[in-house]
Amino acid sequence: MWEHNLNSLNPGEFANLLKYREDKIAAAAGKGKREERQINKLSKSLHPKRQELRVAEVIEHGENCKSYILVPDAERGTAGCAYFSAGQYLSVFVDIDGNIHSRPYSIVSSPKESLSGKYQITVKAEENGLVSSYIIDHWREGTAVEVSDPMGTFTYEPLRDASHIIGIAGGSGITPFMSLGKAIADGDEDCSLTLFYGSRTCRHILFKAELDKLQARCPRIRVIHVLSDEHVDGYLYGYISAHLIRACVQETPYSVFVCGPRPMVSFMDEEIEKLGLERKYIRHELHGELLHPTEEGDYPQNVPETVKITVLCRGVTTDIFGSSADSILRTLEKSGIRAPSRCRSGECGFCRTRLVSGTVYIPKSMDMRRKADNRYGYIHPCCTYPLSALVVEIAADNEFHERKE
Repeated sequence: MWEHNLNSLNPGEFANLLKYREDKIAAAAGKGKREERQINKLSKSLHPKRQELRVAEVIEHGENCKSYILVPDAERGTAGCAYFSAGQYLSVFVDIDGNIHSRPYSIVSSPKESLSGKYQITVKAEENGLVSSYIIDHWREGTAVEVSDPMGTFTYEPLRDASHIIGIAGGSGITPFMSLGKAIADGDEDCSLTLFYGSRTCRHILFKAELDKLQARCPRIRVIHVLSDEHVDGYLYGYISAHLIRACVQETPYSVFVCGPRPMVSFMDEEIEKLGLERKYIRHELHGELLHPTEEGDYPQNVPETVKITVLCRGVTTDIFGSSADSILRTLEKSGIRAPSRCRSGECGFCRTRLVSGTVYIPKSMDMRRKADNRYGYIHPCCTYPLSALVVEIAADNEFHERKE
């Protein structure tokens, strides 16, 4: 018996429906046109399709790490910065040799600063990091920047979280906690923060002076520095662990927020289990790609180095080739195909795509698909890796096509 489901529809028949309707509306006489409702204006201000910004200031942190102050570029159509919740991120779109790549970066500045037209993000050049290295090498004062609206769920939610947050940060994973700390100090978030910040040595600590000022300014913020490679008076030595958290924090209940390199997050997952917390009290900041899927324990053997991916989009078929070690999204971008993307870790679902045929690998820690998507063959290309020749059907980045065509 034939089963009715999404696969029984032909998405190609609907691809141009929105454009068709907009053309018809634009060609109409316009009589009786209503003024836009305030709720729609508010929605657009909070969730713009794109934000056109420019770099107003570059702050050097050393060792290929810089912060960028971004402000609205009115000449390119953006009059103000969309408001956000502390802990959210911006997806930054970067044109490299004519191909558009996107990467998520946590907002370092406070929500309050966005109201005065200012974002701050921090970028650290990663090994083999195409976009991060490009930004470090090319962004200067005045550089035009295109970003998404603020996104992400790594935020304090009083209906879910305890009023005491235990923050666990490693390296550049400090960035969302900078925003949260500022929001607490500004009175925009009604919670307290005990932040365990792991660094290799003192000189590897990002925002040390700013963290000291936050502690001095707000008694609800406490920062505990943990150094793995250096003994220094006034700092703890070793690694952040369940034992260390219990020794430093007696107040319960608390929520635990974790952001840092994947090895640290994996280690902390095991330690957090020892704390016996309810699942709702544990939050991870997951944005970012898995760059070495072959190192995962369940990655299969005998995978071809190069694979063919047939891409169906808006009735057009395109064959591309890429490395099996690259995510499908990364191969699409390298081939000049702009597919929708935001978080790049399977969390937001923005890049949701239909897998028509072929075999793929999805790391268990990044597979956040709904059960229905799993059943009917939908994947998140940002965290899906090809194991054979594939046929995928993607949704075009409509915002990009509307601006460029």
